[in-house]
Amino acid sequence: MRVVLLNHPDFINDVLVTRQANFVKGRPLELAKNLLGEGLLTSDGELHRRHRRIVQPAFHREKIESYSTVMTDYALRISQGWRDGATVDMAQEMMRMALGISGKTMFNTDVDGEAETIGRALASAMKLFDRLSIPLIQVLLRLPLPSTLQFYRAKRTLDSIIYDIIRQRRSDGRDGADLVSMLIRARDETANGNGMTDEEVRDQALIFFLAAYDTTALALTWTWYLLSLNSEAESLLRAELAAVLNGRVPGPEDLPALKYTRAVFAEALRLYPPGYVIARRALTDFEIGGYRVPRNSTVLMSPYLIHRDPRYYERPEVFDPGRWERQPHGDRHKFSYFPFGGGARTCIGDNFSWTEGTLVLATLAQQWSLRLAPGHEVAYLPLLNLRPKYGMRMVLRRHSACEDTRLVV
Repeated sequence: MRVVLLNHPDFINDVLVTRQANFVKGRPLELAKNLLGEGLLTSDGELHRRHRRIVQPAFHREKIESYSTVMTDYALRISQGWRDGATVDMAQEMMRMALGISGKTMFNTDVDGEAETIGRALASAMKLFDRLSIPLIQVLLRLPLPSTLQFYRAKRTLDSIIYDIIRQRRSDGRDGADLVSMLIRARDETANGNGMTDEEVRDQALIFFLAAYDTTALALTWTWYLLSLNSEAESLLRAELAAVLNGRVPGPEDLPALKYTRAVFAEALRLYPPGYVIARRALTDFEIGGYRVPRNSTVLMSPYLIHRDPRYYERPEVFDPGRWERQPHGDRHKFSYFPFGGGARTCIGDNFSWTEGTLVLATLAQQWSLRLAPGHEVAYLPLLNLRPKYGMRMVLRRHSACEDTRLVV
């Protein structure tokens, strides 16, 4: 394989925007079709454009904001199970919370009863999904190895759950106010006006479910880790929450005022972007920065590397949410910060993640401080997403100022 790493925002803009038609998804996501089918994450060309046109209304700002109560409700559920002084794995806690939020917003189903089954299936699927870049993975997917058999069992479990929901929605005709209902009703008005088949709805729903469950949970896990190491940032966060919310549950109307809260989440995404590398495959030869790159080369673009580049960030290794007020997004090169990709294939759920990350952080940080458990080692597990290798064991501390209070619902 010929691999080219691009390390300048102009080059990244060239690939993701200016000449995006010359590139398709990289090899790992081509292989991911074994699990995800032809969803927005894996499809290319006209199929991708058609699906994006159909799906786009489900991710308009007003629709995302309508999910805000679900997001804060599940954050409160997690909080109610915490005890002062207890040690928890925040990676697992955030995964459990995000699983509930995803299930309710994507399928209008409370997955608490099925959470263990779904969680196991997702974990099994992700084990192989995370290894799609290793050599000879095509062979492994065809051999009856334990890991491969486990993967296909997980796929059947997820398919069964999602197809059951699709059949229920089609048969009863009710509007579940969820993603699946919207996908079933959606029509491609710019083309033939046709809707999606059950298989197309399944492919899109599964991708959004996995992305909302996995990516946001990882981003929040790294956010808690960074806050635990930076008492000044935590104090500023709590001060904003006290001034804006005064103990009540946040809603979408509070988002414009929660500027520092969003900046904390933005800074965590800068230092620990879950999608730490983006891959594309060149369809034809092309030239970039004076170099000629042959067709079929794999082009890598790393948010992790660019986000930590001193050419674009002062003290790039330092967690400093205040930098976003001193130098807002609009004052930077567009591709010096791209945690959700860019161009025509910018993650369609980026507003969902921004809303969930900000509201969950605001809900939980009003009552809790978290500290890394003594002796816990934090290391990278850079698979398809950037994971903490040993989880994230943290000690829960209820804020003394609100020790005997609860958020006002």
